[in-house]
Amino acid sequence: MLDSAGCGGAHILIFPYPAQGHMLPLLDFTHQLAARGLTITILVTPKNVPILSPLLSKYPSIQTLVLPLPPHPSIPAGVENVKDLPFTSFTALYCALGKLYDPILHWFRSQPSPPVAIISDFFLGWTHHLACQLGIPRIVFSPSSAAAISLMHLLWRDLPTRENPNDPNFPITFSKAPNSPTYPWWQLSPIFRSYVQGEPEMDFIRDSILANLASWGIVFNSFKDLDGVYLMNYVREELGPHRVWAVGPLLPPDDNPSIERGGSNSVAAGDVMSWLDRFEDHTVVYVCFGSQVVLSNEQMEALAAALEVSGCRFVWCVKEASGGSTAFTGGASGVVPSGFEERVGGRGLVIRGWAPQVLILRHRAVGAFLTHCGWNSVLEALVAGVPMLAWPMGADQFINARLLVEEKGMAVKLCEGRQVTPNSTELAKAIAESVGAHGPKTKSVRVRAMETRQAALHAINPGGTSFKDLDQLVNDLNGLKLRAK
Repeated sequence: MLDSAGCGGAHILIFPYPAQGHMLPLLDFTHQLAARGLTITILVTPKNVPILSPLLSKYPSIQTLVLPLPPHPSIPAGVENVKDLPFTSFTALYCALGKLYDPILHWFRSQPSPPVAIISDFFLGWTHHLACQLGIPRIVFSPSSAAAISLMHLLWRDLPTRENPNDPNFPITFSKAPNSPTYPWWQLSPIFRSYVQGEPEMDFIRDSILANLASWGIVFNSFKDLDGVYLMNYVREELGPHRVWAVGPLLPPDDNPSIERGGSNSVAAGDVMSWLDRFEDHTVVYVCFGSQVVLSNEQMEALAAALEVSGCRFVWCVKEASGGSTAFTGGASGVVPSGFEERVGGRGLVIRGWAPQVLILRHRAVGAFLTHCGWNSVLEALVAGVPMLAWPMGADQFINARLLVEEKGMAVKLCEGRQVTPNSTELAKAIAESVGAHGPKTKSVRVRAMETRQAALHAINPGGTSFKDLDQLVNDLNGLKLRAK
């Protein structure tokens, strides 16, 4: 095994959770750390090595630690690239990754100059115990908002229950969190709801999640002007003021949105840009539900009808179900209705597979984003100053949508839940108003989106809060190197 430690800054082990929405922001963060001189080893499973190419081509001194995904009864044999596993395999993947404890421990003890700290994804909380055994700090990387992490911690620490175990709408209020938000039971984490039902292996997951706030510190892909009330009034109270760093929004390396960040697609990025060039500013609606959500056929038909009736120009990124990529489908397949593309003619563009989302959102023609409110999508829209139409599906998306709609006023809520099929007439009206001049909320939401864009860019530029937090984190890590000597 090569010794990755050099004569530069502190040696850090980076361990991303091997799913696309988690890996990309942590790799963007790793670019920032490498640019500031840290010595880095990054741990991945074998089939995720290709996603490191942009990072390794720019920083060839970064070493990789490639460890196979341990077997689990619920994960097909030979599957190591987990981004294509169904969401139902989450528990299996979570627990399988936990079996890397001993191989990582062995690797550390074999190194002449091992890392002085571990930075790992929120879903890898068990690495806190590993770090304790090694006598080094573990730092959490959160690809989610401070609001989401705050409520997740309260959920797993306090274990709220519902009076009627058969009522999916039973309200759960987080009175210890800022603004005391309330959510119906069905919107709580599905992992937590599985824990309540007594599913096997859930105790390991609860211990892992609670270990996050027992770790040395936590890094957020967020910024103070966005969800600072949660950063300042909850997370900092739990961890202390010197152990929380908000370094977002993390952007593609060198802020180059053209760098390949996903999988294959049916339309080349250049062709998408040329298509958008034909239209006036803020007149196109972009529709995308992230890397996992596959709409049911009924939902596809409702959304297609709404886009058709709205008369708006649009780019629609469609994820079709195939193999294991059936997360959130409810058993259906996400097929574009027959004849739809012909009927909408030149005013609609359908992309199957991966869309160059950052490029699309930053194009002057795009005026609204219909989104599931995944945190990566939220931040990309905010940096572009694009108002959002919120259709949260699951996980932390309900919390993100509430933050955007109710607390920040930069999004309009359309509907909620992966099972709901929206009324196509009402959806068409909301879509049309989002890029029209006369919608009752269009002006105020667009103003707030542009204000937040300016705040986000200020945060990551020299002198901004995220820039300062990133520099402080690097100083803290380098201080660990000095103490290790």
